[in-house]
Amino acid sequence: QVQLVESGGGSVQAGGSLRLSCAASEYTVSSFCMAWFRQAPGEEREGVAEINGDGRTNYVESVKGRFTIAKDNDKDILYLQMNSLKPEDTAMYYCAARKTPCRTVCIRGVCFILPNDYNSWGQGTQVTVSS
Repeated sequence: QVQLVESGGGSVQAGGSLRLSCAASEYTVSSFCMAWFRQAPGEEREGVAEINGDGRTNYVESVKGRFTIAKDNDKDILYLQMNSLKPEDTAMYYCAARKTPCRTVCIRGVCFILPNDYNSWGQGTQVTVSS
């Protein structure tokens, strides 16, 4: 069973930066599709970025140019570097893994990273951005 443990959340002012980390079970990061999701109170869980085993990445439009997903295969750690944070980025952030390749769903030009096929989840780390 894949184990995922997030860390690095906190409180920052708008415009600030945070780097989230997700420690994974051995060989998970190098071979699985990994992603970061977030969920604000009363909202659905939203995928923000994903990375394939070969390193290809996808981002949703709202975080493009501000967030960067990366991984260290040797250490089995997934990262999310978040810059130029906005109050609307406030949420619980989760890392997730799936055995099948990453798949972004696009509808009329709007692309989504859906949680449906992710079968391993961390416990989450809170990010709060104040204005």
